Amino acid sequence: MQVKKVLTYGGAAFVAFFLFTRPGDAANAVRGAMDTVYTAANSLAQFVSHLS
Repeated sequence: MQVKKVLTYGGAAFVAFFLFTRPGDAANAVRGAMDTVYTAANSLAQFVSHLS
């Protein structure tokens, strides 16, 4: 359980550091992740619509 806590706090610290030192790159990373989610959802919707 201790390892999970250390990894969680370490990951949160890395994200905070990245956000404060390179906000533009952090915004691009979030935008890329959201584009990926949007593309996956759109592909799933097309797949389901073609089933019927």
